[in-house]
Amino acid sequence: MKAFDRLRTLFAGRTTDPAEAPVARPEAPFSEPLPVDAAEENRLWAVLREDPNDVVAFAQLAEVVRQHAAEGHPVNERVRSADDAVWSLAEELAHSPRAWFPLVELARLSIHDDRDQALRRLATAAERDPSGDALATGLLMLRDAGLPGDALNLGVGHWRPREHDLEAGRQLVEAAVEAGRVGEARRHLQALGQHPDAHGAAVLRRELERLIAIRSGEPEPPAAPPVAPPPTDLSLQDTPGPGYGSGPATGPIRLGPAEGALDVREEVVDLTMTDAQTPEQRRFFRRS
Repeated sequence: MKAFDRLRTLFAGRTTDPAEAPVARPEAPFSEPLPVDAAEENRLWAVLREDPNDVVAFAQLAEVVRQHAAEGHPVNERVRSADDAVWSLAEELAHSPRAWFPLVELARLSIHDDRDQALRRLATAAERDPSGDALATGLLMLRDAGLPGDALNLGVGHWRPREHDLEAGRQLVEAAVEAGRVGEARRHLQALGQHPDAHGAAVLRRELERLIAIRSGEPEPPAAPPVAPPPTDLSLQDTPGPGYGSGPATGPIRLGPAEGALDVREEVVDLTMTDAQTPEQRRFFRRS
């Protein structure tokens, strides 16, 4: 969920409603923007041309173009000029047929001015991404904009519970709860059981069941015993070390795309299993 934690931070505090923009004294100039490293700016452009959905690179480059837009403008024009600069950035990147995050950003910037067009952009973003990340991000954006009903409608039309990441299902259920449509939330919760990650789906369903019970005023379901995760397949090691199975490994064990890895070259974690009847055996893994 780390990617979505970054997205929540990215969306938080970034007003898209001009009425919510802070009122500044006309005579007070804004602080001078920080110097922009041209080499770093070029690097970010290269990253985004390769992957227009790199959320971290997009946020960093958006801050750069905001700083450029701020130069020479008084405070009362800074918000609009900065948003215009980010709009131009997202619009340029959205031309790629692989781009979905720039479409979400365009929708975020226009949701209060042209809601219908913003929703169409979110639908296009969801159609471009078979993993469900675009859908989950669009649902999160709409919920943060105070539009859980629109998020629910978008999700119903595009969510594929067997194929999409579990986060898309989470966002859809939470949108239904926020929209006051508890019956729909329960139906989508049931559909989460179709996901091939049975353990992850079971954990998420218990969490969302408690949320539904709290929001609907029903008694919370009793706490269920923790679901044991499936055993780790050590054969996924990249480069097992000598004496594999009893000695130290020498490469990372992948946990998932872009979320982290166990690295055998750092801090030691002792996963010792002992047996009084057999010699002690040890395995050491190092966590990055």
